[in-house]
Amino acid sequence: MVTTVTTTTTTVTTVAAATITLIAVLALLALLVQKEIFSNIQGARAKRISRALNVAIVPLVIVFIATVILKVYEVLY
Repeated sequence: MVTTVTTTTTTVTTVAAATITLIAVLALLALLVQKEIFSNIQGARAKRISRALNVAIVPLVIVFIATVILKVYEVLY
């Protein structure tokens, strides 16, 4: 019984982590595309929006780098 519960919990946790990681990567991709679009538009408002997108992009880049490091570590060891 304990083994079944532990296996199920591990599986659910793994799937949830993979889903959250996928959402974070897709959000990062969307924000980077928006930043690229706004950085090429002339105007003060577009420049402010481009700088404001960094507030969301920087933490997502950190999550992306941490995810890549963990996946590489998982494969190697």
